[in-house]
Amino acid sequence: MSVKNKLTLSVQYPDARLQESITRPKIRRWVQATLFAPAELTIRFVDAEEGRTLNREYREKDYATNVLTFAYNEGEDIPDDAPTQADIILCTDVLEQEAAEQKKTVEEHTAHLIVHGVLHAQGYDHMDDEEAAEMEGIETEILAGLGYADPYAE
Repeated sequence: MSVKNKLTLSVQYPDARLQESITRPKIRRWVQATLFAPAELTIRFVDAEEGRTLNREYREKDYATNVLTFAYNEGEDIPDDAPTQADIILCTDVLEQEAAEQKKTVEEHTAHLIVHGVLHAQGYDHMDDEEAAEMEGIETEILAGLGYADPYAE
C-alpha cells in the first residue's frame, strides 16, 4: 500500500509478555501496511483463559485460538469514507506455541496474525478455497513488503 490510510489504533496488553518485544510502533506499521481504507482498531493481547472464553462465547468453540477479529461494521451499509471498526484479539499462549512449532520468531508470527486479522476486519475471509487463496496471496505480499518470509511456505 503506497497511500497511508487514517488509523486510530489502541493496543492493549492485559497479557504483558509481549509488550516489550511487540511494540506499538511495530504493530502500527503492520496494520498500516494492511489497510485499504481508514480504520479504528484495537489490538489486544490476551492469555489462554481470556482467549478461550471469547472463542467460546462468540464462536461456540471451546479452545483458545491464535487470532479473533470482531469487525463492528461488517455487512452494514456505511459510507465509503467511514472507517473500518474492529477489535483484533491475539492469544499470546497460542501464538508463542505456534511460532515454536512453525520454527518462526514470535515477531514474524505476530506480524502475520495481525495482517490476517486486519484483512478479516476489512471483509476478507477464507471460507472456501478461492477466498483462502486470495487472502493468503494478499498476506504473503504484505508481509514480503514488511520484510517477512512467506508464512505459507513449507
